[in-house]
Amino acid sequence: MKRRDFLKTSVYAATAMTFLPDKSFLHGQSTIPDLVVVKDGTPESMVRKAVEELGGMSRFVSRGDVVVLKANISWDRAPAQAATTNPDVVAEVVRLCIDAGAKKVKVFDRTLNEPRRCYKRSGIEKAAKEAGAEVQHILERKFKKVKFPNGELIKSWELYRDVLEADRIINIPIAKHHSIGGISLGMKNFMGFLGGNRGKFHRDFDVKIVDLNTKVKADLTILDAYRMLLRNGPSGGNLADVELKKIVVAGIDPVAMDSYGATLFGLQAGRIQFMQNAYQRGLGQFDLTKLSIKTFTLVS
Repeated sequence: MKRRDFLKTSVYAATAMTFLPDKSFLHGQSTIPDLVVVKDGTPESMVRKAVEELGGMSRFVSRGDVVVLKANISWDRAPAQAATTNPDVVAEVVRLCIDAGAKKVKVFDRTLNEPRRCYKRSGIEKAAKEAGAEVQHILERKFKKVKFPNGELIKSWELYRDVLEADRIINIPIAKHHSIGGISLGMKNFMGFLGGNRGKFHRDFDVKIVDLNTKVKADLTILDAYRMLLRNGPSGGNLADVELKKIVVAGIDPVAMDSYGATLFGLQAGRIQFMQNAYQRGLGQFDLTKLSIKTFTLVS
């Protein structure tokens, strides 16, 4: 059974538990950090370093895999406006997947502005294609209604078929402010896989976003905080709301990733309801003091 098939059928624990990543990898190394934080490099160099310190992309992608990369392409914004994932981050992840032997790397998002404008202006379409990815526009006929067996409020919803059929999923969110969830990081980024009226997720968001993440799980999350949208998210538009941070974070625990991302906004995960809910429902660990975190500073 492929790991993706297992994840689609497995049952999450109903009570809180600590996410336990693989710590016995790479020729006898005893530990791999839970999170890797890389600062002050180029987007490409920080992605390479972060993935390398987690054991390399071959830990996550095997030869012949079909990989879905979930970048945020939702808005008709330029990279400098920090409403969409940095295209250089996306391109480097594509290259690493192909180098690891991926048969196909797919990049797509159900955008909120007109898709062709979003794909072009974000720079992601061009960068991902040049790196070797198959960049797709969403086709409504490819949404399939599936059950969320561990959902509390969402019992079923339409998900994109390519997500359900992928061997591996890599989540590449951008760190930004959001008017409803407070912040938009990895867990929220999966809303781009949803069909139907996603506006319904905004009511009882703190529960429903966790429901979604019990159904769809990334094999790896790479958080783009090269530029951060600090205000007026999720679409932004004003460069005064953007800060150049030059940070990339990588890990496999989605709650830990969002928890660290929250600190970049000066927030504590323990005070963010959807992260508390995700922890209590067994999706991961938000207490950063209980995690192994390695930080590296590069020279651009």
